[in-house]
Amino acid sequence: MATPPTAVNRADLLRAIMTEHRDGLVSYAEKMLGDHGLAEDVVQEAIIRAWRNIDRLLGMEGSIRGWLFTVTRHLVIDWVRKPHSRREVVGATYNDPTTGADGTDSVHDTLVAKPLLRRLSPEHRAVLVHIYLCDRTIQETAGLLGVPAGTVKSRQHNALRKLRSVAQLEAA
Repeated sequence: MATPPTAVNRADLLRAIMTEHRDGLVSYAEKMLGDHGLAEDVVQEAIIRAWRNIDRLLGMEGSIRGWLFTVTRHLVIDWVRKPHSRREVVGATYNDPTTGADGTDSVHDTLVAKPLLRRLSPEHRAVLVHIYLCDRTIQETAGLLGVPAGTVKSRQHNALRKLRSVAQLEAA
């Protein structure tokens, strides 16, 4: 019959984990996360889990190192899946040359839209500019123009109808 693990065995195992495996675990987590501080936090959690499962680790026949790396990998995956880890990087953009994300589409749209917008009355044009170019709501546009929301909706509808008919005539 095996003797139960003593407090000394537990402390020795935890000390061995810290000295032998900590640096490798931090390096492994950092490669996956790209953040040294976050990797330190993940490894600390892995070591806490090792401490909580110390009796199991003492009686384990397999590799403690393998168990630690598996736990670390699972913690990294859990971290990446959490909503707080999905941060937007301000200023970082990727322009895919196949989608026209370099701005040529907006230049083209402007060249096409300006002559069409000039064919509208100033009232109708103002409604479309506020709603579509300035991304304002019907209520915001009504407040800015000093007209009822129903008038804004009517002008929007009529302006779009006119633009469609003009665009169809020019395309034909």
